[in-house]
Amino acid sequence: MKALSQKRRHPLAAIALLVLGLMLTGGLYAVVTTVNQAKADTTTFTAGQAHEGEKLFVANCATCHGLGAKGTENGPSLAGVGAAAVSFQVGTGRMPMQMQGPQALQKPAQFNADQTNELAAYVATLGNGPGIPEAQYLDGKGDATKGGELFRVNCAMCHNAAAAGGALTRGKFAPALAGVSNDHIYEAMVTGPQNMPVFNDANITPEGKRDIITFLNTIEHQGSPGGAALGSLGPVSEGLFLWTAVLGVVIGFTVWLTSRTS
Repeated sequence: MKALSQKRRHPLAAIALLVLGLMLTGGLYAVVTTVNQAKADTTTFTAGQAHEGEKLFVANCATCHGLGAKGTENGPSLAGVGAAAVSFQVGTGRMPMQMQGPQALQKPAQFNADQTNELAAYVATLGNGPGIPEAQYLDGKGDATKGGELFRVNCAMCHNAAAAGGALTRGKFAPALAGVSNDHIYEAMVTGPQNMPVFNDANITPEGKRDIITFLNTIEHQGSPGGAALGSLGPVSEGLFLWTAVLGVVIGFTVWLTSRTS
């Protein structure tokens, strides 16, 4: 006991305890984040799909992302992005990019569904990442009310409360969500494309994502029962439209009145 007491008073004892505490904290954090991290569902694909996907990648994507998808100065590494990222980016036509810009623009898809799955299968072999979402979360039969609450808390500040989209900084924007397929909505939430944050299962559960999809489907199908949506921006756009219309009437009346006087 006396020897232990003397070692405890050693000048390096405090440093040793600090290092031990940091190691324990880091280890616990790694365990927790690993539990919450989405994993690539490589069992969805076959080895043949991954092989064909690699050939497509070398022919169409390696120029920017490099051989082995290790990344270059023109494109990031794809290790660990998961099959869901490929399904979203390629399936919506954002990749391959048409031109360099603030963000990738949506355009007609260059690859068909089978080729997109093959590319996703190849990228899924490069590291753990979000996999293709399960069909049970894409049926649009969740709770639209809960989905609306989740959307307004997590998404409306960029996409607008009516999912009509909105402008961001430096030429970037949050796109409108009308016409976006359910699988691409889910994949965007788990991969965080462009400037969008990642909403993993620790942030929004798969059931919550299903509810958000249901809410988006609901507001898209119900349309604009009040008439012209005017961008769904609420009193701002409505007031601007009214002000412009009234000002136009006043100017027109003034022109007519002065012409009559002369």
